[in-house]
Amino acid sequence: MSTSSASAGHAQAPGGARHLGWTLALLALAQLIYALDLNIVFVALPEIGSDLGFPGQTQQLVVSAYVVFAGGFLLFGGRAADLLGRRRMFILALAIYAVSSLAGGLAGSPGVIIGARIVQGIGGALLLPSTLSLINTQFEEGPKRNRALAVWGGAGASGLTLGALLGGVLTENFGWPAVFYVNVPLAGLVALAALFVIPKDPARTERRRFDLPGALSVTAGATLLVFALVEGPELGWLSGWVLGAFAAAVLLLAGFALIESRSADPLMPFRIFRNPNLTAGTAITFIYMATFGVLPYFLTVLLQTVHGYSALETGLAFLVPSVAIALGTQLGERLTTRSGLRPTLIGGFLVGAVGTAVLAFGFDADAGYLALLPGLIVSGVGQGVVWTAMWIAAATGTPAHEQGVANGAASTALNLGNAIGLAVFTAIADAGTGGKAGDALLKATADGEFLVVVLTAAGMVLGLLLTFTLRKPSAAGGAEPAKTDEEALAAR
Repeated sequence: MSTSSASAGHAQAPGGARHLGWTLALLALAQLIYALDLNIVFVALPEIGSDLGFPGQTQQLVVSAYVVFAGGFLLFGGRAADLLGRRRMFILALAIYAVSSLAGGLAGSPGVIIGARIVQGIGGALLLPSTLSLINTQFEEGPKRNRALAVWGGAGASGLTLGALLGGVLTENFGWPAVFYVNVPLAGLVALAALFVIPKDPARTERRRFDLPGALSVTAGATLLVFALVEGPELGWLSGWVLGAFAAAVLLLAGFALIESRSADPLMPFRIFRNPNLTAGTAITFIYMATFGVLPYFLTVLLQTVHGYSALETGLAFLVPSVAIALGTQLGERLTTRSGLRPTLIGGFLVGAVGTAVLAFGFDADAGYLALLPGLIVSGVGQGVVWTAMWIAAATGTPAHEQGVANGAASTALNLGNAIGLAVFTAIADAGTGGKAGDALLKATADGEFLVVVLTAAGMVLGLLLTFTLRKPSAAGGAEPAKTDEEALAAR
């Protein structure tokens, strides 16, 4: 293995390829659980609202409560994985997921279910960075890590499919609590198996500060920012709550930057972004989620609101694009290994943009599902290719002891991209629907979504341009690693 790869760091598990195979299986299952929950609750919202007495306009809180706290705690979760142990945080996150899911299924009032979703979101924020950092430290940088990320990404794509489909099946046959209960045995079994399969966290030889002021300021700031972005379309952008949240977020995040610049052992060392692959990878994850990531929402609105699909029919409609995405994740790994990151990301974004532009023509009130199929397939393959390659980019050249915070930063960008993309594109899609009803409203909804899908295709071109900032591999076979904490402190 090259020097740069070694310094980029992996702590390979004992027991050889077989042990790593079981480790990867657990990490992929955890990603499936995480992805499953993104869609499984969405299709159950109408029944949750009618059973618990949610007014129609507040049902979205069941979704946004999760999104807000998952986004706000991602960076905290990444640094906690680095300092407290990746295996420990992985198991703790799954335990939080299981307990909060049980509470959600037992909820008898809106307040309880929203509280359960908040805790579930925090569990998700701890789970995603720890899962990614385990992959990036257990698997050697290069083909082995690329393959592991492709398996992990494929599991995520499968989770999105199963979420929509399973949500419809469970809701129609067992009621909405079942969409929460299904997480309990899944998360519990993976957490239990991790105790025996994933290697124990290595003993720490040096004492590290957790940087509590930095953790509090960035977590509160990011949470308020995501809250403002998610609730802006619902409450109104000039609402006191939204404006106050934006103002507080700006102050807190500015305070975080000041704290980090003066801290001897910061929560997020800004020098890690001297690694151009991490910087580009983080920016690409933002663009990815603001473009590819918003398409399922608008597709769901088209199918359910415009075409009148049931929850189960909507879930079935997602099977084809999800299979295409899963295939794309595997293709992304092969292309990255053979051709490199730049060509793979360029190709993925290009295919995705063309497919999404074709998909837009299926967003018509008079068009059926067959009109959507060509675009769903081509766009899905491009989406899967980019998904795998962008995580490889974000992990390349980052030392092992900082993989958690690096993945937390990239995951935060992913979440913010989704929140900002949905806020902006929802406003654009709804701009022409005011004062309309009946068939006129359905046509205006489809027309607004057509424009949004075209704009997301244009956004993918921006993602393509960002790939040119990626560092080319060195002659030694890897990107130049970032400095360690000890080297950075010594340089001061």
